[in-house]
Amino acid sequence: MTTNPHLSATTAAGTASDVGIEWDRGNDQWWNWYMSLADGPAADGPLLEIAPADPGPLPSDAEVAAELAEPYPLTAAQVASYRTESFVKLPGVLTPGALARLRARLRELLAAAVDPEVGFQSLEMMWLDDPLVASAVLSPRVGGIAAALLGVDGVRLYHDNALSKEPGAGRTPWHYDAHHFPLDSAAVLTAWIPLQATPREMGPLAFARGARTWELVRDVEFDKHGTSYDRGVSATFRAHAVAVEDGPFATGEMSFHSAHCVHTAGANRTTAARMALATTYFADGVRVVPAPTMVSGAWRTFVPGVGPGEVVASPRNPLIRG
Repeated sequence: MTTNPHLSATTAAGTASDVGIEWDRGNDQWWNWYMSLADGPAADGPLLEIAPADPGPLPSDAEVAAELAEPYPLTAAQVASYRTESFVKLPGVLTPGALARLRARLRELLAAAVDPEVGFQSLEMMWLDDPLVASAVLSPRVGGIAAALLGVDGVRLYHDNALSKEPGAGRTPWHYDAHHFPLDSAAVLTAWIPLQATPREMGPLAFARGARTWELVRDVEFDKHGTSYDRGVSATFRAHAVAVEDGPFATGEMSFHSAHCVHTAGANRTTAARMALATTYFADGVRVVPAPTMVSGAWRTFVPGVGPGEVVASPRNPLIRG
C-alpha cells in the first residue's frame, strides 16, 4: 500500500479507512492532504486569461461593515429550496466594492501567513485579529441568512476560512461536511462567499442536489491515502443519475450548503486566483461528537476548552443574530 506523503506516521497507521486518530498537524497541512485525495489527472494546456474586474472606488472598512449589518431579503422560496436541495445560491448578497475590499484583505492575510508555492491556500480564525473579516464573519446579514435557513433565532460560529485556489490548482474531492466537522447535529451549514465572479473554468463549488443524496454515499469506504473515495462517490452518482449544480457564480452571489450536502469544486484553469471566504455556523446547543477523527483537522483550535460530548459555546463561538 502506498502511504500518503502528507500524513504523519501516526495518522498513516492502520488500514486506508482507519481515521479514528485525531489530526496531529496544522490545518494548512490538513488541506494539502485532503486536496491530494481528488481523483483525475492534472489538467494541462494554457490557462484562461481573466482580466481583473474594476469595482470602482473601494468602500472603507466601516462602509463594508455597514453593508453587512443590513438584513438580506431572503424569500420563503429560497428557504424551501435550501431544505429540499441541501444548498441554495443567493444573488446580490454583497456589492462588488465590498467583495473587492474583502478580497484584498484576505490576499494580504494569506500572503503574510501561507507559503506562496502552495496551490490551495487556506487560513482560519482571521476574525480574531482583523476587524474587517470580523464584520463579515459575525455580520447580521450572513449570520441572519444562516439562522433563517436553519430555522433558528441565532447561530454560533464554528470558524472562518480564507480559501484561495491558485491558477492551475486541481479539483477538490467530493465530500460532505458532516464527515468533517466534529459537531453532533444536522443543524450546521457553511456560507461560501466567492470574492469575484467565478466562471466554471475557475472551479466554483458544485453541489449534488437533494437533501438525502448523502445517504447514497454514506457507506462508500473512505481512503486516507488515495483517490478511491472520490472515485467511489462519482461512480455512485453516475449510477443513480444524481443531478449536480455546477454553474458559475455571478459577482455578489454566494451559497449556503448544509453539512450533509455532498459537494466538490473543479480545478482553477484561469490566470486568476479563485478566492472565497467560507464561514461555518451551527445552531445553539450543538455538542462535539463523542469521538472526533483526523478528518476533522485541528478542531480544538476552533472550539477551545470543549471536549467530546460537550456543548459548543466557547468565546470563539459567539452567538450571531440577524
